[in-house]
Amino acid sequence: MQLATRAVVTAVLAAAVAVAGYLGTMPLSIAAAVLAVVLALGWPTLAGLPFVPGSAAVVALGGVGAVGVVHVTATQPFLRDLPVVFAAAVLLAFLNELLRRDGRTRLVESVSGTVAGTLVAVAVAGWVAIGRTPGGEPIVVVGALALAVGSAVVALPLAPWVGALVTAGSAAAAGALGGLLVPGVDPLAGAVLGLAVGILVATLHALFDQLPSLERRWPSLAAVTLPVTVTGILVYVVGRVLVG
Repeated sequence: MQLATRAVVTAVLAAAVAVAGYLGTMPLSIAAAVLAVVLALGWPTLAGLPFVPGSAAVVALGGVGAVGVVHVTATQPFLRDLPVVFAAAVLLAFLNELLRRDGRTRLVESVSGTVAGTLVAVAVAGWVAIGRTPGGEPIVVVGALALAVGSAVVALPLAPWVGALVTAGSAAAAGALGGLLVPGVDPLAGAVLGLAVGILVATLHALFDQLPSLERRWPSLAAVTLPVTVTGILVYVVGRVLVG
């Protein structure tokens, strides 16, 4: 999948999250769970892990479990049980290694890569948490809007540092515009949120864009999903600090 195509798909996924956040908690939770599963299916190959089926299962269980726990948590803080889910997923990562029958080559790499993928998948629950927070729906929309713009701009053929600055600036501008258009979010808070999202998008682009595995379907899908899942926890933290 080419860079421009990946950028468009990521922008579309971010827009879908914005629409789901506007529609309510259940659509947002379903969207987050689907994102976690898609990430899980492609993450082991994207990261070059040796035992693809087991690592994919651990990442998927961690991501979907995190979304489910946050969705059913009755009162704030909605993320209070998230460490328990992640700890259980870490144990599953070790169980995954015990189930291998290939001589357990690259054991440390396999465990660390699986845990890292699980952490990324668990982060998607941040979208659900901020969506359930009173007054949080506008933050979901503004954060997803900034992510969509940043993901589209990052594909421009610019020098690395120039591209990073343009991406961060564009996402900040989109966040400020979202703050102007969406009630409940101050334009300055939207700009700061957009800036944080833009920096994250530029960083992930620099980390993953040159991987040879992106020529294949599932790793490419994991790569386009990755910014959306990671941004979930970022939007939650920054949104709670700036908006309350």
